[in-house]
Amino acid sequence: MIDKVLHDFLIVWATIDPIGTMALFAGLTATYSAKERRKTAYKTVLYATLILLGAILVGQLLLGAMGISLLSFQVAGGIILFLFGLQMVFSNGAPDNKIEAKHDISVFPLAIPATASL
Repeated sequence: MIDKVLHDFLIVWATIDPIGTMALFAGLTATYSAKERRKTAYKTVLYATLILLGAILVGQLLLGAMGISLLSFQVAGGIILFLFGLQMVFSNGAPDNKIEAKHDISVFPLAIPATASL
């Protein structure tokens, strides 16, 4: 029983990555007031919880309905990450400076992909 709880805790810890997320949160909200930081943190936790619960509840059903095995899904995810890595290595390094008006950072990048890194 303790092994199962420890195993599940470590998987959740690795998925959420609280140390990395905390550094990202501190950098992104450096100019916010304490009240704005607290509100952003609560919204981030809410969004990430909803996303993770949705993935748990719907993900396996959806993959089963489409006939996709977990191994196939993992291989496809690895290929996508590999392609993103190649794009980062071979890019010209020019940043994309498109900033959306009234962009809510509690959704992106804090809830997805930082906290709920599926």
